[in-house]
Amino acid sequence: MKLRSVKRKKKLLSIFFLLFLLALISILIFQSWSGKKIGPQVPAPAAVEKPIAVPPLQTEKLIIPKGKTITDLLTKYGFTQAQVIEIREKTRLVYDLARIPAGQELRLLKQNGKYFKLQLDIDAEHYLEIDLKDDQPEASIKSYPVEKKLALIEGVIEDSLIAAINRAGEQDLLALMLSEIFGWDIDFYVDLRKGDVFRLLVEKKYINGQFSSYGRILAAYFLNKGQLYEAFRFEYPESGKADYFDSRGNSLRREFLKSPLRYARITSRFSYSRLHPIRKIYRPHYGVDYAAPVGTPVQATAPGVVTYAGWNGGAGRMIKIRHNNSYETMYLHLRAFAPGIHVGARVQGGQVIGYVGSTGESTGPHLDYRILYHGKYVNPLSWRFQPAEPLAKEYLPEFEGQVKILKFMLLYPFNFYFSR
Repeated sequence: MKLRSVKRKKKLLSIFFLLFLLALISILIFQSWSGKKIGPQVPAPAAVEKPIAVPPLQTEKLIIPKGKTITDLLTKYGFTQAQVIEIREKTRLVYDLARIPAGQELRLLKQNGKYFKLQLDIDAEHYLEIDLKDDQPEASIKSYPVEKKLALIEGVIEDSLIAAINRAGEQDLLALMLSEIFGWDIDFYVDLRKGDVFRLLVEKKYINGQFSSYGRILAAYFLNKGQLYEAFRFEYPESGKADYFDSRGNSLRREFLKSPLRYARITSRFSYSRLHPIRKIYRPHYGVDYAAPVGTPVQATAPGVVTYAGWNGGAGRMIKIRHNNSYETMYLHLRAFAPGIHVGARVQGGQVIGYVGSTGESTGPHLDYRILYHGKYVNPLSWRFQPAEPLAKEYLPEFEGQVKILKFMLLYPFNFYFSR
């Protein structure tokens, strides 16, 4: 029995050995056929490439001094006059470097010891970029990324609109924008009263988190002498042009602005008998005198055609404009005319046509403003002008929907901001 048991064990061991041997041979044959190794494969170390050294980028900045030309500036940085002339010629169709703006920043980008790009700020939102890489300057106007936010601004008049806007933490420009909207109804020097209030919804533009400029005023209220004036901006979908209306769709525009100056003090009114300050005799004064510093811009009070622009005796430098519906306006004692103002020139309401002076028979800087209707002088302060056409009926549903939203936004008594 023992012998038979031993033989059985030897037989089993032989079978196991043969099976192991066959398995080993099979593995070796498969490995040889596939060309792959058994067991974990460790990838060969990759060849380490040395990083290519990128020359550092350098930016040299300067603020353009008054009276300096682009040639003056670039030749100091090693540009030849021929190079500057080529840059100017290649850039001319995009931007004229003959008139670079003083106070703006010019940046010269340099790499590998060579200037390859110039950047010139044009305004708060745009800059000129000139690529010099291929020795063929290429210019383009680029924009800084602008973030728009809406702001609700309100204030109370204590003395002037500008002062009230400043107390609200805003800049003078916003007061001018608001006065242009309500300028047909409110003379912002004569008509303002202490305690008048305003509220407006305006876009504010930011670049890199810093305030850049004002965008559109979307809606505004102005309570003046107990009367509420309202303005809602509407943009015509076909043309993209915009205008302001009250909540019923009536235009805020009239035939004429109430004043040819945005801010001035009335020193003499329309009169049929006034003591002339120089001749010392009583005679009619058919205009309104606005005292203002020399150089204050004078605006046309309505669209029209210039029929006179020159010296006119005691009136000094004078402009006369013919308007629709048999109206004419006159602007006396000017220091100078605005560019483009000459006989035959067409002007728009609110366009600057000249500057306050003291020419002719004048005791100090002021503007004498006069209006004729059918050839007869009328009082600019009391004459009632016709309003412009209201918003067309086909736009009213869209306009009324916008007004509901804007009125809701104007209800809040605090400033708020949110991204558009």
